[in-house]
Amino acid sequence: MASAAGSSNVMLAIHEKKTTPTDLYRPLRLYIASAYSEREAAAADDDLSAVRDLRAAVEQPSLPDPSSLEQRRDALLAYARALALVEPRFPISPDRAHVHSLTFTWHDAFKGNKKCALASIHLEKAAVLFNLGAVYSQIALAADRSTDVGIRTACGAFQSAAGAFAWLRESGVAAKVVAAGATTVDVTPECAGMLEKLMLAQAQECFFEKVIAGGKPPALCSKVARQVGIFYEEAYAALSAPPLSQHFDKTWVSHVQLKAAQFYADACYRYSLDLHEKEEIAEEIARLKIGMSALADAKKAAKGVAAQLLDSVNKLESNMKTNLERAMKENDRVYLMRVPAAGSLGALPAASLVKPTSLAEVLDASKERLFSSLVPDGSMKALSKYTEMVDNIIRTQAEKLQQASEITRVRLKEMDLPDSILSLEGSITLPVDLKEDVEAVQISGGPAGLESELQQLRDLRRVNQELLVQTEELLQKEANEDAQFRTQFGSRWTRPQSSTLTKNIQDRLNLFAANLKKAADSDSLIERGVKESYPLMSILDKRPIESALPSISRPIMSLDGNEDAIVGALKQSLRQLEFLGAQRAGLEDMLKEMKRKDDILPKLMAGVGSHDDLFKKEIAKYDSICAEIADNIVAQEQLLLQIQAQNEQFATVFNLEDYKAARERCYKQIAAAVAKYREIKKNINEGLNFYVTLQEAIGKIKQQCSDFIMTRNIQCREMIEDVQRKLAGFNFSSSSHSSMQRNASVPPDQSSPSPPPHAQAPYAAPPGVDSRPGYSQPEPRPAYSQPYPPSYGAPPQQPPYGAPPPGQYQQPPHQLAPGHDYSQPAYPGWRGPYYNAHQPQPQQPGPYPQPPYNAPGAYPPHQSNYYRPQ
Repeated sequence: MASAAGSSNVMLAIHEKKTTPTDLYRPLRLYIASAYSEREAAAADDDLSAVRDLRAAVEQPSLPDPSSLEQRRDALLAYARALALVEPRFPISPDRAHVHSLTFTWHDAFKGNKKCALASIHLEKAAVLFNLGAVYSQIALAADRSTDVGIRTACGAFQSAAGAFAWLRESGVAAKVVAAGATTVDVTPECAGMLEKLMLAQAQECFFEKVIAGGKPPALCSKVARQVGIFYEEAYAALSAPPLSQHFDKTWVSHVQLKAAQFYADACYRYSLDLHEKEEIAEEIARLKIGMSALADAKKAAKGVAAQLLDSVNKLESNMKTNLERAMKENDRVYLMRVPAAGSLGALPAASLVKPTSLAEVLDASKERLFSSLVPDGSMKALSKYTEMVDNIIRTQAEKLQQASEITRVRLKEMDLPDSILSLEGSITLPVDLKEDVEAVQISGGPAGLESELQQLRDLRRVNQELLVQTEELLQKEANEDAQFRTQFGSRWTRPQSSTLTKNIQDRLNLFAANLKKAADSDSLIERGVKESYPLMSILDKRPIESALPSISRPIMSLDGNEDAIVGALKQSLRQLEFLGAQRAGLEDMLKEMKRKDDILPKLMAGVGSHDDLFKKEIAKYDSICAEIADNIVAQEQLLLQIQAQNEQFATVFNLEDYKAARERCYKQIAAAVAKYREIKKNINEGLNFYVTLQEAIGKIKQQCSDFIMTRNIQCREMIEDVQRKLAGFNFSSSSHSSMQRNASVPPDQSSPSPPPHAQAPYAAPPGVDSRPGYSQPEPRPAYSQPYPPSYGAPPQQPPYGAPPPGQYQQPPHQLAPGHDYSQPAYPGWRGPYYNAHQPQPQQPGPYPQPPYNAPGAYPPHQSNYYRPQ
């Protein structure tokens, strides 16, 4: 036994069994030569050498590093598959020692001074399986459980180790070793079962470490810890019973015992944390006391356990003591609850997260080619013939069983059973498809939740309207400023009017406004549809929905008072029918299990008697099950006739025809309500999608308007400066000419008028910025189309900003002022924040809120019925 500490918990690994060198080559070759021929022995020479090498690899001691352990695991698996091929071909056993001078010797893994030497292939297989489980446990122990990868590796390896010990026990190998003669305790079924539970306990413990590290809720941690304790308790129970009670070292037993108590107490501790959150103080106190008592008892018996394990136990005990004192104070001062007795409390819940990993796949030798030539062809053909006979029996009987079950299902459905009985008792159910539809409606909010979605439509419509108004105000403000300067400077203001540049933008905004109006009309139709259809759909809000269904009522007047007797007899017959169905399922499983265990290959290869006699004897095993199947089918047919007569009487007394008619009407009403709800829900979703995508489209237009206005402001500043320079030059020339005239006619003390003041630009130009305006730089087409469904007869799509149709030459939208290149960007690389996404741009302020949800798809919306009149 080896131990190691991962995280804060000490775990155990198993040492391998040791063996003495054994030569398989010579004894097996002599057997082939004597049982078959020298030619067959020579042909099998390579296979014999391979088996000898595999055995020699197993004889070598393993190294503790992870890579060596994995190589050791692979070597053991390869040798185990080879033994599976050796067993049916070479009779290696004490009572049939045809393979002479071949004895396997193995030492006990827990008491090395004890050994077993036996001429038994089963001892060899058991020892290899034991060592395979031991190596898996060593791989798990070597993993670093402080990391996620390490804890997964350890958990998986411990489960594989449990799978190896489970295979040793369940496959019958351990039992065959015991039956073959005296053997060591470590390969007995009892020891294999104990080691399986120990490995599962440590695998579950890895999960416990993971949930604790992940901060999972105390209730979940308690369940995981309790299952760890259960596995350790089962291992301790096996250690305390013969033949293991006197075989293992006391410190080993103490370790398992203390671990069982530790995780039981830890489960109580975590459970008490959950109780404290729920303010169930009385039970919290009781659970903490129980856990501390278990820890105290286990610590008294713990002798020689690892110091780290004791430290972990002491820390847990201290935490429990602190919580217990706190809980008792709170109970004495506040809650004043009566603490329940330990015997009155139920068992702590447990959650098993691990199981033994099946080794069937890694031990499958069907693809191996060792000794394939040693199986006689006649034996293989005979085996194939027998297998075909068994398959025919299984197939015929399975068809009979399935047919009987189908007959029962159809007959009961025709009689409306057991639904009518359940309805009488109040257990009414909907058809599966209809129930799934109703559950889907209720999960999505049901009719009662439609009002909140209608409010979302209203909110989004308002947001779009506000966004549209803000965009129009931006354009109007820029147009007003342009008109002001045009009035001030007159013919010198040569820049194109804003209205000529923004016509296409304004047209699209008008289209958006029209679409919003149509959308509002559609919203009104939806709201009216919800109001008108709510009485129909309200049935879907009933929980459970079965409460809306009619039920069978007892007759108002009873002539002979035998209603209860009629119902009781019918229910008794249905229970008998259900029993027959369960019996058929069991018979089918018995057939399959019998076939799975039906292996006659050793008998065929032994060559005792004729094949036909052997087949007749083996096939007779299935006769009893076939007879039971026939009896079951006959009994079912008689019972169905009896149920039919009882049901007719039941239908007459309880007036089932009226009930069925009422039930069908209710089904149709529910189906109609589901259909109407889906229709309205679809229209609402399409409306939400429309508003979100329209909001995105208006937002893009607004951003482009902001870019356009920014460019126009730069142009405005430059044009003002240009006009001012021209005015300054004209005034200087005029002043020189006038002064000459005034010198001749005006007195010298009369001064000339001052030049007009310079108009100021509305925005200051940043230093170092290229002053070339860029309003006529063609903008790319926006990545959206008309933001309304085509069903409303919207006008054809117009290119934005006066862009020509594809393939036509684009004329300039206006005449540019001479001497200025207004078609260039305002400064190098500028194309507005819509294009330069990497440059941070100021956000446009706005009072509107963000949409309450995201658009489900790209704009424009798909073809839909959202705007179709309701």
